[in-house]
Amino acid sequence: MLHPGDLEVEASKLGFVSFWAHPPAVREDVFARLRRAGGPTWFLMPRVRMTKSGGGAWALVTHEQVSEASRNAALFSSEPSANSFADLPRWLAPYFGSMINMDDPRHGQIRRVVSRAFTPKVLAKMEQDLQRRATRIVDEIVADGPTDFVTQVAARLPIEVICDMMGIPERHHQQIQAWTNSVLGYTDPEYNGNIPRVDDDLTTLDMVKSFTRFVRAGRGLFRLARELGEERRRHPTDDLTSKLVTAQDGETLTPQELGSFFILLVAAGNETTRNALAHALHLFTVHPDQRRLLLEDFDGRIAGAIEEVVRHSTPVIQFRRNVTRDCEFHGRHLRKGDKVVLFYNSANRDETVFEDPARFDILRKPNKHLGFGGPGPHFCLGANLARRELTVMLRELFTRLPDIRTVGEPDLLRSYFINGIKHLSYDYTRPTGQSSVPALDQQKETPWQAGR
Repeated sequence: MLHPGDLEVEASKLGFVSFWAHPPAVREDVFARLRRAGGPTWFLMPRVRMTKSGGGAWALVTHEQVSEASRNAALFSSEPSANSFADLPRWLAPYFGSMINMDDPRHGQIRRVVSRAFTPKVLAKMEQDLQRRATRIVDEIVADGPTDFVTQVAARLPIEVICDMMGIPERHHQQIQAWTNSVLGYTDPEYNGNIPRVDDDLTTLDMVKSFTRFVRAGRGLFRLARELGEERRRHPTDDLTSKLVTAQDGETLTPQELGSFFILLVAAGNETTRNALAHALHLFTVHPDQRRLLLEDFDGRIAGAIEEVVRHSTPVIQFRRNVTRDCEFHGRHLRKGDKVVLFYNSANRDETVFEDPARFDILRKPNKHLGFGGPGPHFCLGANLARRELTVMLRELFTRLPDIRTVGEPDLLRSYFINGIKHLSYDYTRPTGQSSVPALDQQKETPWQAGR
């Protein structure tokens, strides 16, 4: 653990990847002391070649601070960027300038278009398909044996669901997964071209190598979606891409908007569910009492269990906002143009909101976590889809492999953006046909399934 005198030094490094290489317990200790310290804390950012970076930002670390900033888009803007510490070069805007980096009215216009994919009616229609996919995934791991839970299970379901929604053929799934890893794992040696150096130690050659891989991945995702959009504009089908590019109430996405939305969809939609699934299996392994509670009443407790998994693991660590005018905020003077970073991981451990926040408790009530973002215009559109994916996959796993468990510690992604698990060893006893959870057709219809 860090000594109390190290707090100011360590807090100043929240923008450096080297800080996020600390074990989770060490990072959580720093954030706990920052919350006790009170107002927003200034931290430094490294200078990254080829970007407008350096300087610093304010860390918002309490539940109250993050929620307030999330609600007030007029003061805390998502423009010019919300998904990176640095301002990316203008020429990257076509690829990564999605609605997450926009304010109203343009943000609201695009959100209305893409929200067609996430209505209760649309999600209810996906129920059988989700179940078929989960069943097939478990069929295959039973046939093949356990190797890596992330690649065999956690990474598969969300990418298959997203591609099916968009109308993307299965032959592209593996490449899309690789591109997604490169975009979100650009600070991790496994995905950035084996560059171990970080922050200010990066050489120009390292930066060019990493940036090239990052841009190629983004361009590949963008181009695939744009080409599919052009095809669907000419020959529409019943998939999401067709809905987004053909006129409904006069609102459609342009090819550029479709491409950047797809990058957002595979990044946010894929990674949140993927990492929540991996964290869930590990949490239920190291907390067997919580596993027993869940299996005693799966229907009655799975909803609360998912909310607690998302709170405890917080798959998306942070998003950024940009101050639009000079103001006083929780005892600090913020100036126009200052950056603030909403640390959801810290807000979800706020002792003033959550009793014993380090405890994993699937019966926790209330559970006002910010794992899907804070309240306001940018709350996650796909939250209900993620919840349903997690429910279906965990049901299938615990029904057919009731003692499935992780082995050893997770291999964590080195990132200040995603609390990711790259690899996760696991094991189980060969299934006997005995089910610990009622079969799907024995469940009562939930309000979500009924579209209420």
